[in-house]
Amino acid sequence: MNSKLTALAAAIMVAAATGAQTPKRDFKRDIRLSASNLLAYPGPDNSRKMTPAPDSLKPFYISHYGRHGSRFLIDPEDYAEPLATLHRADSMGKLTLRGRDLMRRISWMQAEADGRLGELTEIGARQHRGIARRMYERFPEVFAPGAHIDARSTVVIRCILSMENELMELVRLNPALNVSHDASQHDMVYMNFANTAPTPSAWTPEAREAMRQLYDSMVDTVKVMRRLFSDMDYAREHVGMRRLNDQLFRLASATQNSDARYKVTLYDVFDDNDIYANWVCNNAGWYLGYACCPINGGRQPLTQRNLLNNIINEADSCIRLAGTGASLRFGHETVLLPLVCLMGLDGYGMSTDDLRHLDRKGWIDYKIFPMGSNVQIVFYRKDASDTDPVVKVLLNENEAKLPIKAVSGPYYRWSDVRGYWLERMATMGKATTADAD
Repeated sequence: MNSKLTALAAAIMVAAATGAQTPKRDFKRDIRLSASNLLAYPGPDNSRKMTPAPDSLKPFYISHYGRHGSRFLIDPEDYAEPLATLHRADSMGKLTLRGRDLMRRISWMQAEADGRLGELTEIGARQHRGIARRMYERFPEVFAPGAHIDARSTVVIRCILSMENELMELVRLNPALNVSHDASQHDMVYMNFANTAPTPSAWTPEAREAMRQLYDSMVDTVKVMRRLFSDMDYAREHVGMRRLNDQLFRLASATQNSDARYKVTLYDVFDDNDIYANWVCNNAGWYLGYACCPINGGRQPLTQRNLLNNIINEADSCIRLAGTGASLRFGHETVLLPLVCLMGLDGYGMSTDDLRHLDRKGWIDYKIFPMGSNVQIVFYRKDASDTDPVVKVLLNENEAKLPIKAVSGPYYRWSDVRGYWLERMATMGKATTADAD
């Protein structure tokens, strides 16, 4: 091997090693990033400058799908079940001092969430006002006086309030906007499509076995339980250690979404290796459930074909209009995640059965769907006579890439993007039909 090839190989190995360590470095910097879908919206990466549009094109339309902002946990058992486990052990004198203090902290979290399960927090409301403000400041032409802003939400209250917070901020910035907003079961066929196609379930026997093997190889539940229980024989016999580990990691992740972030932490239950191991398993679970994993057929993103078709059709209609405006949609991470994969943004449409090393391949869940996560498709043209505009796509307000030829930088011809998305859906659909036959 000549010196140039040797240097190239070394560079690739260094890059791969660096990529493999990215989440670990991220968690050292901010442990909250390990929360996957429970991450409070971090906002755009301010170190990444927005790329100027080519040929002095101006934005005239934005098509958007966003997740609701930070919320309380939804299931009352998220609090009640681990508390019952700890209370029972404490009544028998089987908890360490840390275990008893953990019980007190979870009780405080349960009280904070009482009567508010699943509801938007004030932190979540602020997230959406900030997103709206930055959207307005970045693309003022879209929000000119008289611009039509059509907003739709799922019928879930946290999504409706997220929508209303964004709209209130936009109207505060420009009272002359023409705003319409709705939350109706009528729109759920694309806003939060809940059918099980293309497969009855992502959790096939093969998928469950792959996750079991990954968890068993990664997560040391005994080490975590030793910090909480003074009698490990009791813990092994009477405690579902894996379930309790998962519940505590979920509670630790959730604190950042409410006032609990200022008063409580549960991260002291876990060391750095525990944090990474639990995140790897959660990352793999989300990939199996909603992305293009070949273990269960690789077509889960196709569940969002109605939404992507709605995005395409509304854009085609708005391109024909002379005015400016935006289509704003508000829903859930279980929609946004497969949508991002279906769109093929930033390589998240990738297919691999290597669940252990997804982060090395660039599939990192907390970069996709934190609380308040959003996709913005921004359309640019010279004037209303331009029927094939240029677009760029933002994922969580950062410029994203598509695997097609660009006009320049992150800018693509709409006809190319449209064609790519339609072909992608058709290809996945053909594969599904072939399997059914």
